[in-house]
Amino acid sequence: MSTPTAAGPHPPPITSRRIAQLAVPALVVLAAEPLYVLVDTAVVGHLGRVPLAALAVAGTVMTLVVWLGTVAAYGTTGRSARRFGAGDRAAAVAEGVQASWLALAAGVLILLVVQIAAGPLARTLAGDDPAVAGAAADWLRIAALGAPGLLLAAAGNGWLRGVQDTRRPLYFVLGPNLLSAALCPLLVYPAGLGLVGSAVANATAQTLGGILFVGALVAERVSLRPRPPMIVGQLVLSRDLLVRGAAFQASFLSATAVAARFGAASVAAHQIALQLWFFTALVLDALAIAAQSLIGAALGSGDVAGARALARRLALVGGACGIVFALLVAAGAGVVPSWFSADQQVREQALVAWPWFVGMQPIAGVVFALDGVLIGAGDLRYMRDLTIVAAVGAFLPAIWAAYALDLGLGGIWAGLALFLVVRLAGLLLRLRSGAWAVAGATR
Repeated sequence: MSTPTAAGPHPPPITSRRIAQLAVPALVVLAAEPLYVLVDTAVVGHLGRVPLAALAVAGTVMTLVVWLGTVAAYGTTGRSARRFGAGDRAAAVAEGVQASWLALAAGVLILLVVQIAAGPLARTLAGDDPAVAGAAADWLRIAALGAPGLLLAAAGNGWLRGVQDTRRPLYFVLGPNLLSAALCPLLVYPAGLGLVGSAVANATAQTLGGILFVGALVAERVSLRPRPPMIVGQLVLSRDLLVRGAAFQASFLSATAVAARFGAASVAAHQIALQLWFFTALVLDALAIAAQSLIGAALGSGDVAGARALARRLALVGGACGIVFALLVAAGAGVVPSWFSADQQVREQALVAWPWFVGMQPIAGVVFALDGVLIGAGDLRYMRDLTIVAAVGAFLPAIWAAYALDLGLGGIWAGLALFLVVRLAGLLLRLRSGAWAVAGATR
């Protein structure tokens, strides 16, 4: 038997079984939130065209909060994983403590800002439809109450993934989302709250999840006091993820704004297709979560060759998973849109986006896996630059050209496909160069 160092045991070796042990629980965690959103979309969709369009508008704004949560989780995972790979679990958990303070502060700030800005935001995105804008603003103000909990849960996911614990997040995320999925239809229909009931269920799930992740930090018996120098360091190192995420959000907000200008049926159909896209993307991202943890730990322990071999393996597995998803999505073309709306025009518009949705899956499988590799390696500046080029040079011009040329949802989704292709090319070039694989407990 070997005796662990004083700093703590080193992580287990990288094997296919170890990848699966991290990826499978992460898959459930990643799927839980978008699956709840799909349930929410289906419940609200049967209220009519206007409530579904309002949810599309308001939900797009709330993706900004989810984006901040992703930044908190991904930035924390890489830093914690490197500390864990170097054998210092206490330092890895300390990264989670400081990330949680950041998350709480950001969540409270978002809550306050949304109470003031919900109306103008909804009107900007909804265009000339006051009914959609008013309903979206009401949903936003209530759903924003869950922002602190959502961001605390994201930070908790980050450090737990960094120490290669994906089991506790499984329970902390799945439980609240199952509760909320059961609560949503009860509040919308029997309780008579309509769209507001959807927002209440959403905020309830986020708050409960945040409380559970804070409990996990307390159970570690580490110092919970804020450390300003470490918080500042996290902010500095996370700036590239923030800029990258801003490029994503500008793109998706623009896409929703363009879809809204094609009419309520188009933006409602865009909501259905977009939420299904987010669902498949996050499920495929399970490999990226494993990559973040394992790549960070491998580089933290100095195993550059192992990290590069793992990156190649994950790219291949990601592509294979994407092909499977493409087949499933194609098979559901005639059935799935009807789950979310009884409106014939909405279903017809959803089918316009469907071929693009299918074709993007294999590309997305590789892209998301390699995103995880570079995040785990801390190669964030390259990811930032690549995303900006893909967004500004491909996605945004394509969707606004779709508006100018009246190309409808097909033009919008063609722009999203182009966005993915540009990112794929850049990631494959980076993988081949090996410049991302830098060893050490910090990058």
